[in-house]
Amino acid sequence: MNDQIPHPLTPQDCLVALMIAVSASDENMRTAELVKIEGAVNNLPVFAAYDADRINIMSQMVFDLFSVEDGLDALFGLIRDNLPERLFETGYALACDVAAADGKLQETELRLLQEMRYELDIDRLHAAAIERGARARHMTA
Repeated sequence: MNDQIPHPLTPQDCLVALMIAVSASDENMRTAELVKIEGAVNNLPVFAAYDADRINIMSQMVFDLFSVEDGLDALFGLIRDNLPERLFETGYALACDVAAADGKLQETELRLLQEMRYELDIDRLHAAAIERGARARHMTA
């Protein structure tokens, strides 16, 4: 008997999924956004032991979920089940950085970020500070 149990999502998988979701939300994953995701995974301490090859697996999961009705709800269910609450703000911050990476926020990205704030129960003032930081990091001269 072959009982295939899907690989459970690690907290890092969840963070990657949030970044991919915001990038894919406007159906156009820009190079700057992909570079931002790769840079986060390669450089941030939370991803120190993460297998970067899983980015492709997480991308496919997000695309599959986005292609079905209620897929976004399913994604947030997976995130809530597998991401420790102490990393909720980290996930939101990473998503904001990806959204800001190309220098412009699309309406679909803004809506998804709003949904993330709600689903991850990010305090309004904390969210504003996180958003302000992302905007400051991605300003051009």
